[in-house]
Order: sequence, then structure tokens, then C-alpha cells
Amino acid sequence: MLRTPLLLAARSTGCRTLVERMPLTKGLVDRFVAGSTLEEALPAVRELTEDRYVTLDYLGEDVTDEAQAAATVTAYTRLLGELGHAGLAGRAEVSVKLSAVGQFLPADGEKIALDNARRICEAAAAVGTTVTLDMEDHTTVDSTLGILRELRVDFPWVGAVLQAYLRRTEADCRDLAHAGSRVRLCKGAYDEPASVAYRDKAEVDRSYVRCAKILMNGEGYPMIASHDPRMIAIAGRLAEDAGRSPEDYEHQMLYGIRDAEQVRLAAEGRRMRVYVPYGDEWYGYFMRRLAERPANLVFFLRALAPKG
Repeated sequence: MLRTPLLLAARSTGCRTLVERMPLTKGLVDRFVAGSTLEEALPAVRELTEDRYVTLDYLGEDVTDEAQAAATVTAYTRLLGELGHAGLAGRAEVSVKLSAVGQFLPADGEKIALDNARRICEAAAAVGTTVTLDMEDHTTVDSTLGILRELRVDFPWVGAVLQAYLRRTEADCRDLAHAGSRVRLCKGAYDEPASVAYRDKAEVDRSYVRCAKILMNGEGYPMIASHDPRMIAIAGRLAEDAGRSPEDYEHQMLYGIRDAEQVRLAAEGRRMRVYVPYGDEWYGYFMRRLAERPANLVFFLRALAPKG
């Protein structure tokens, strides 16, 4: 019941100002965000890569001018250079939201985003790592997949994200389940209309399983992004039925969520990748995490409650 208002708040400037000014917000934000700067985030990355893999997201979305988009590209190229210098590129990649690099600028947005994403891919290739294009709300899917196709001409390892709550996603899974294709399957974190998305949790779960089965039986590399123990177990069985070894797919979870389960999966010899966000533009990401898990919201409200 709180999901829709929280997701609306994620795009509200007034709500953002209010939340950012709350003195106790930082403690909870730090649970989900590795730091405001690259220097703050790198120690967390080093620790995680001792037994897990990482994908780093420099936070930001819906940029309004080319200068902002260019600044995001600069942040990513610097990040990738540091990963190479620190010897972490073998276990850490990056995730990029195309709206953060110009996708919806009013003039030539898609071309600007493609050119900017290409620069990020070039920097990733130079240090020996990869890039995954994050997916945003349903209005971005066709544009994002179009840019993905363009990038894969020169960088066939660029990863895609598909969201199981969208009704179209089974078809997209079939299109992308080919050799060399890396696909992260998640449930979805935006408030979508029933015309394009499943709204009932059970329906979303069933779609997730159908999509995971398509990916596991395809020739690509599935990345199972879920914190749901049932989905994790089902994915393991689907992988086994498809004859996949633990190196032929991976699990993904968000930084700060189910850490013990992440460690357990890694200890079992499974590939476990952690999605690590950092940067000052944490507000939208933070609000989506609250909307996804009621326990996070309860924790936040308790922190704000007056003491005594």
C-alpha cells in the first residue's frame, strides 16, 4: 500500500529536500550506499571482492543538460581507471543508467547517451572489465535495448537488465538469450501501470520463474538478481536442469541487503555479485529501496521517532 506513494516521493523535489535535511537519514542511507565519493566507496569494494564480485553504480538519473551527462561519464571513466590501478577490474564491473548520460535530453538524447555509453565501454575495455546497462521505467525499455544493440557491435559483452514485472519481458528474454549475451533479471522497482506490468506479487514471481527458465535454457549468461530465498532456490534448480555449472551464471544482490546470504552463496562456490551504489545523488535510489522492502521503511521510521 505504501509502494506507490514512496515511488512518487522518489521523484519529488520537496520530499527530497525534507528527507535530505533529516539528521538521522544518513545512518540508513549508509546501509545501502557505499559512500558519497569514490574514495569512500573503494574500501567497501576491496572488502567485498575478497569473496564476491561487484558492480558499481555512480548514482544519478534523469539528467537535464549535457554538462551533467558529461560529468557522469567523467566519473565513470575515473572509476574504471581506479579499478584497473587497484587490480580490482577482474572482479568489479560498472552499471550505468542511460538517463544519467543523456538518454532523454530534449535534443539528440539517444545519440548523446549512445556516444557517452560508448566512452564508458571503451574505458571498461581498457582495464579488462565490463558494463551493464541498467533498466529504468517501462518508457525507457525500447530506447535502452536499441542503444544496447548499437553498443554490442563493438562491445559484445555489454550486459542488459530485464524486469520480470513487465508483461513484455518473456519475449525480451527470448531475444537476448543468445550466445555471449549477459542478462540481469530482476523483479522491477518502479510503479508501473497494469497495462504494461503485473501488479500482483504472485504474478510477478511466476513471471520471474518463466523468464529465468528462458535465460537458463538459452546460450547467454544469466544474472539472477533477487533477494527472495525461493527465487534463489528455483534459479539453482533451473541452472542444474539446464546443465549449467556455477561458473555459467551468477546471483546478484544489493549492497547492504542480506549480507549473510551473500556470504553463504559465495562460500558454496556460486558466483555472487553485489550491486554497490555510491555518490551524492542517492535520494531516488534510497526511496526505491524503502518501497521494495517494508522492513527498510519500518527501520527508517523508528530511527526518526523521538527518543524517550
